[in-house]
Amino acid sequence: MSNQEKVFVDGMIIKSKSEGTPDWVKEKISLKLDDFGAWVAAQKKADPSLEWINIDIKQSQGGKLYAERDMWKPTAPKAEPPTQSDDIPW
Repeated sequence: MSNQEKVFVDGMIIKSKSEGTPDWVKEKISLKLDDFGAWVAAQKKADPSLEWINIDIKQSQGGKLYAERDMWKPTAPKAEPPTQSDDIPW
């Protein structure tokens, strides 16, 4: 597990579905556009190469749902050293 600081998503509210909601609806997400847009812009400003933001929906110990940015990044594959061949090409 990483020791990175948690990054909570501003302007995103996660709500449990209300009674009478169809089974295929699992949760509800509300976006406060000014706050969410500013948060996304800040993420992009911090990392201009950013193309995607992954968000995990989690549940606090108190049972409240919340959104947290998934900060996982793939590691660059290690370059393998070129193999030396004893074959003479002629």
